[in-house]
Amino acid sequence: MKSLRKIAFAAIAALPAFAVYLAGQTAGQPAPATGSTQNSSPQTPQGPPAGPPPSDARAKISVNSQLVVLPVTVKDRSGNLVPDLQRDEFRVFEDDVEQKIDVFTAEAFPLSMIILLDNDLKDKDAQQVRKSLDAVVGGLSLDDEAFICRFDQFFHPGAGFTADHDVLLTELQRTKIDSQPSTSPPGGAIANAPSINGHSAIGDSPNIASATMNIRGQTTKALDDAVYAAAQLLKDRDRERRKIIFLISDGVNGPKFNTHNYDSTRQELLRYNIAVYGVGVGSAFFNRRFERLAKYAHDTGGDVYYGLKSRAMEELYSRVTEEARNQYTLAYAPSGTDRSTEYHSIEVRVKREGLTILTREGYYAGATPR
Repeated sequence: MKSLRKIAFAAIAALPAFAVYLAGQTAGQPAPATGSTQNSSPQTPQGPPAGPPPSDARAKISVNSQLVVLPVTVKDRSGNLVPDLQRDEFRVFEDDVEQKIDVFTAEAFPLSMIILLDNDLKDKDAQQVRKSLDAVVGGLSLDDEAFICRFDQFFHPGAGFTADHDVLLTELQRTKIDSQPSTSPPGGAIANAPSINGHSAIGDSPNIASATMNIRGQTTKALDDAVYAAAQLLKDRDRERRKIIFLISDGVNGPKFNTHNYDSTRQELLRYNIAVYGVGVGSAFFNRRFERLAKYAHDTGGDVYYGLKSRAMEELYSRVTEEARNQYTLAYAPSGTDRSTEYHSIEVRVKREGLTILTREGYYAGATPR
């Protein structure tokens, strides 16, 4: 029988570490025909190469801008990754029309990751997150790049993308997770300047902080705006990288304090093939607080986990990066659907029974990521 696409939001003990080498990939919409890329594929260097050459599958994905690319995670009933599926076991449907799979690979692709840290946590939760942050870097490979950002009522970008683990560790150690969110957006002397701990990375004065803000019992935290801003940083990363937002949060969101709502943020994520992987912190497992994290993960083909203690959170970080990197990659040239429609739904099925499939639920045509 066929297993319809669905998503499992695993509890903390659901997914043991399982090393598999599957592929993840990024943009599923056309790339521009001309122009340079921000993080282009490396040219042949003089002397020893910096990394392995791209496979035929990666080359085909890079060259053919018309392919819709689907990173696909497959798990069994125990939440373990399933590494042994073949091309003929998958079926892909766009707008209910079956598509021919042009590319199938189990090759691991590098990650471009926004590490998005909730800066408005309860004291106890903030302490747990602070203790666990160094472990985030432990889950990265030498080919991955990361950008550390924070959010409360405002979005606070860090120093930028880097693949240097020492730089990332230093920045994480300098990044304070507060229970006192900022009362004004970062910027200071230069608007939109990179900031660390509420200070500009180029030396402006610190943001003024106050006690956690609540207006008539409503949080001012803007989770949707933070995810939207993170998507803007990721959308132009290279086509041969897997783009993810690693969201560590208690899930609280103040809808009235967001400029962008869930729908507009989701549209950006799907347009640029960005997946959200969430780690929910705090004791909100049995209420609806984590619903926002779960929705972002479900719709974008990511996943969500829940951690209550620092050691457990450290284990979850490695599971997130392992799962994000180790995926099947399916790609197809759309056929038989109405190309004048902006949004196209996607469904992936497998012939094997009892499996859970995680992939994005659709895409928006017309994007031109670099």
